[in-house]
Amino acid sequence: MRKAITTLIIAAASAIAYMAADGALAVVHPKVGNQVTADDGKLTITLTDKRQNHNWSDRATREEDIFSPKSVRVHPDGTKYYVNSLEGGMTVVFSTDGNRKLTTIHHQFAAADSALWALPSGYYPIRFHREGFNTFMGKPVESCFSHNGRFLWVPYYRRSFDINAQLPSAVAIIDTRTDSIVRLMETGPLPKMIASSPDGRYVAITHWGDNTVGIVDVSAPNARFWRHKPPLIVDYKLTLNLPTGTEVNRDRNSGYCLRGTVFTPDSHYLLVSCMGGDGIAAIDVKAHRYLGRVTGMRGNVRHLIIHGGYLYLSSNNQGYVQRLPLDKFLAALPADGHTSRVDGWQECKVGAGARTIEITPDGRYILAACNAANSLDVVEVATMRRIASVPADSYPVGLDIAPDGHTAYLTSQARNYHGGNNVGIFRLDYDK
Repeated sequence: MRKAITTLIIAAASAIAYMAADGALAVVHPKVGNQVTADDGKLTITLTDKRQNHNWSDRATREEDIFSPKSVRVHPDGTKYYVNSLEGGMTVVFSTDGNRKLTTIHHQFAAADSALWALPSGYYPIRFHREGFNTFMGKPVESCFSHNGRFLWVPYYRRSFDINAQLPSAVAIIDTRTDSIVRLMETGPLPKMIASSPDGRYVAITHWGDNTVGIVDVSAPNARFWRHKPPLIVDYKLTLNLPTGTEVNRDRNSGYCLRGTVFTPDSHYLLVSCMGGDGIAAIDVKAHRYLGRVTGMRGNVRHLIIHGGYLYLSSNNQGYVQRLPLDKFLAALPADGHTSRVDGWQECKVGAGARTIEITPDGRYILAACNAANSLDVVEVATMRRIASVPADSYPVGLDIAPDGHTAYLTSQARNYHGGNNVGIFRLDYDK
């Protein structure tokens, strides 16, 4: 324990920090080379590189296309990773070998891009007319791969003209062989999380904006025949009649604020966290039916993952990682829109603002992006205790781990143009 604390103090002391005039959290930028050894002595994490847009004088790590990076996803073959620059309307592609920028995919569309659009499904009507509805910049949020990594799906928080994210948004489908957008499909308002089913048949798009979940049938071999199924409603659908000229805080005023999204390994169920409400919503994918919500875990559930027979979650505000045997959770599933409760969650306290969590491929450790704590925290799965807290650039939010388990990529999103604008690359060294 003493070794980890000493290392952490040294690392924190080498960070660049200041306190904003309004008393906000300190903005920190740890230096490349910072290293922390976990309490178990079997894991060492080193910040080996950055791609940042907050220090223009550091030309070795500067990347101007990193603009409010929201999420990161490593390709299944381990050769490259994709960073969604939300406010910049870009997905930036880097090689894992040397973190070289390969290309930047711009989410800017005009009438000339009409051939990319799938036919309207009829499930996402446009409430009021706007000339040039498909002329906009999309703000990319999360992403997921489908078809064994052939396609990357990127939903847009909103179309650039829709300031209150109350109109249908869209999802871009990127062919990872060419890193170009090959298809655009409509979605509900304010989509955030997205997930593909293990059996390869469906992609689920969670609409933070109105308590609905979209399901796309992608079982056809040709993308032209992919089709929306009717969206599913979690308890109730929000009626959106917001102003078009005055901005409303939609990160808070969005019902249950549906977020974490994961299919069960058999693709039978889809689980969706209610970050702004209570519990986890359950959908029977095979029956295409909303079952209800399961409660009993801590509130403000942000992210969900399933690994090794357990369901794991992050509780954002309280800063916890919790887990429960998946079969115990599924045994508690309600029906007909009711709510049930399941107790017995194991938990671990981590830094405040626990956002994205990921588990190492060997199942030994969970990494957590702790937004308010400015840290990348490590949980030992076997004991469910925090064994390391690694300083990170301010406001970490997105996280992924390379398929070989030896590199973690962490995005840090700016707040009011302070901090963030950084992708941290961390080496994970294991002592078995």
